[in-house]
Amino acid sequence: MNNPLLKNFDTPYESAPFSKIKNEYFVPAFEAAIKEAKLEIDQIVSNDEEASFENTLVPLEFSGNKLNRISSIFFNLNAAETNDEIQGIAQQVSPMLSEFSNDIRLNVSLFKKIEKVYKNRDSFNLNAEEKMLLEKNYKAFIRNGSNLSEGDKQILREIDMSKSKLGLKFGENVLAETNDFELVLNDKADLAGLPDGVIEAARMLADEKKIEGWVFTLDYPSYIPFMTYADNRKLREQLAKVFGSRAMKNNEHDNQQNVIDIVKTRHQRANLLGYKSHAHYVLEERMAEEPEKVTEFLHKLLAKAKPAAIKQFELIKEMAQKDGIDTVEKWDGSYYAEKLKKALFALDDEQLKPYFKLENVIQGVFDISGKLYDLHFEAITDVDTYHEDVKTYRVTDSNGEYVALFYADFFPRKGKRNGAWMTSYKAQWKVEELNSRPHISIVCNFTKPTTSKPSLLTFNEVTTLFHEFGHALHGMLANTTFPNLSGTNVYWDFVELPSQILENWCYEKEALELFAKHYQTGEVIPMDLVQKIKDSSNFLEGIATLRQLSFGMLDMAYHAHDPSELKNVKEFEKEAFADTQLYPDVEENCMSTAFSHIFQGGYSAGYYSYKWAEVLDADAFEAFKERSLFDKETATKFKNNILSKGGTEKPMALYKKFRGKEPSVDALLKRAGLLE
Repeated sequence: MNNPLLKNFDTPYESAPFSKIKNEYFVPAFEAAIKEAKLEIDQIVSNDEEASFENTLVPLEFSGNKLNRISSIFFNLNAAETNDEIQGIAQQVSPMLSEFSNDIRLNVSLFKKIEKVYKNRDSFNLNAEEKMLLEKNYKAFIRNGSNLSEGDKQILREIDMSKSKLGLKFGENVLAETNDFELVLNDKADLAGLPDGVIEAARMLADEKKIEGWVFTLDYPSYIPFMTYADNRKLREQLAKVFGSRAMKNNEHDNQQNVIDIVKTRHQRANLLGYKSHAHYVLEERMAEEPEKVTEFLHKLLAKAKPAAIKQFELIKEMAQKDGIDTVEKWDGSYYAEKLKKALFALDDEQLKPYFKLENVIQGVFDISGKLYDLHFEAITDVDTYHEDVKTYRVTDSNGEYVALFYADFFPRKGKRNGAWMTSYKAQWKVEELNSRPHISIVCNFTKPTTSKPSLLTFNEVTTLFHEFGHALHGMLANTTFPNLSGTNVYWDFVELPSQILENWCYEKEALELFAKHYQTGEVIPMDLVQKIKDSSNFLEGIATLRQLSFGMLDMAYHAHDPSELKNVKEFEKEAFADTQLYPDVEENCMSTAFSHIFQGGYSAGYYSYKWAEVLDADAFEAFKERSLFDKETATKFKNNILSKGGTEKPMALYKKFRGKEPSVDALLKRAGLLE
């Protein structure tokens, strides 16, 4: 078999040759790459020389390079362009990768060499990055079972095998449930309240599917506008209940047992490794350090946010009462919040969308990155992509030197999971004189162009693009020696700082003038609208904060305690949400069964990190505001101490080098309007 995955990529920038990759190539490629990586490990172990950083840690760090490339290509496709065949392959190769990972972490001879280097670390004259790599590897081996008995090592292997399959199945079920539903409307009266662009998009989707009428789905660009603008309350209720009951219908895609199994499996693994809970295990390698600190942090914010949220919810109820609604339900929230915003600020998303043409916003984030970090983005067409929607860019610095390859994938489709994320196809690393540059991608689900309009973003979509691009900058500007310390390979509760700080520019006049231009006239967004954006920036922030806190508390409820008594996912969730509940519960709905962040993604025992990072980003943005929005000195300090450093030092040490002090929660409370 002439398998391109097993060859050096003879392509521009050594980019992935997507058009040459067939699904049948993946399993043999994984098998061959795992075999090659095992030989690389064997060479380290069989080296008779005294164990040193250079002959043990360095070759370990660069082993499995081919396997890493294949894995990044495959699992990114499984998220952004999947199908039944790819999902079947994922179920086949995930246990293989889990087994291989355990073969390394449970290799006694390899661990002894690393342990020897670690114990003699003071004799090797290591720099800060080398010390961090050594510490990270030594702790990773211990945290993944190197000190277990042979019997317990076998149990760990079985747990990890099960865990990998459960996470994949969870995600497949959510995607299937999202794709399986369509709301088909034939009566034009049912479209009342919906903006023209939303109606046109629904008609286009119906035409694509050869269906009469208008089609709405559970994809965010369809679901969110419907819930925000549709006057028909019964239809909002129908759509909300279907969305809220994804993977909780006692059918073939039900995730209730998967949630229980995942939580119990994680707890069992943590106990086996000597930890009280999964959260105790996870947080040992986070800025927060332990579940008690996370719980204290969440409750401190809850005390500030809940009174504000209750007052704000009363305003929504008053707005709904004007329509004769006595009990405000979940499917009323977005609808009346939008009416309230319009009443308070004379502002709604439909006013703003004409100024946020997708192409202009993309150019805007490019221009802002240029002003801050001297980056230039050039659209290129000689790089292969996995779908025709994907755009590619060559990123260079002020000297014209190549910095990164950037992929952007913006629109929803059947094989793509909901939400938005940043990912990597190739890490950055250095070997001798070579600084091998990264391949970075962002994947979103934005409103598609229609026959009469380009893709016009809601303001929330604008901030989402900036958020994911902040992650992308973290990857693009990486400048470390070792790939596993590069870019976003940082503590999980630090990784959201680069993404969340960039959102701040969306609210600033000086930044908006760069890209917020009417798609028809080219007119720059009027200053009264800019002021309204700023005035409304913390609109219903109490409710929004309460919502985020509820997710973080649910996450900790699952992962910071013994889940042996967990039998009913819905009842467990209701109890976890008790302190943050504003709306009446919907019995047939359950967030947990579609909570992909913690049950499929990497946020288990880590969802709090969004709020944690908001403290960091609010404080960090104050550094810019103290001088100016595009202050070069401040931007350079942020680039050199945060964006380029990856995980080469402890996060707080890096932050203090940038800011000169630890962050203050007051900056967040002030920005959110929650500071008394």
